[in-house]
Amino acid sequence: MKRKKILFVCTGNTCRSPMAEALLRDKIKKNKIKWWSVSSCGINAEVGGTISGNSSQALAEIGIATDGFTPRQLTQKIIASSTLVVCMTASQKQVLEACGNVTCVKEICGFDVPDPYGRDIQAYRATRDALSTACDEIIEGYIKNYKED
Repeated sequence: MKRKKILFVCTGNTCRSPMAEALLRDKIKKNKIKWWSVSSCGINAEVGGTISGNSSQALAEIGIATDGFTPRQLTQKIIASSTLVVCMTASQKQVLEACGNVTCVKEICGFDVPDPYGRDIQAYRATRDALSTACDEIIEGYIKNYKED
């Protein structure tokens, strides 16, 4: 079976999408789900940067390490190689809609994931928890029910 790829997209690839990537990767591993990989990119990524300190801390609090993460710039090639592209907001989805296979967290769970950039650790914890809910929905509603076209 060919590996399936989920790509999370946010603005800078330093807060939301790397958190979503780490959370879903952890959940896939714990659920022993095979054939799926997870990555993330930013529409305007800070290439050469790192995951934000508060994102890293919020994940570390639940036992998920983010060592070695580096932001990546979104490209059409990355989108084309992904089975599913998940944007953090409906407006980000609108930017990428023409690329195909693009959805957003709001379509999956009914809410956008606001950018916590520059806010306190509580905002990052809230983002982490919202993304954890979204990842559970992706596993239940998409990964477990995925059928080859």
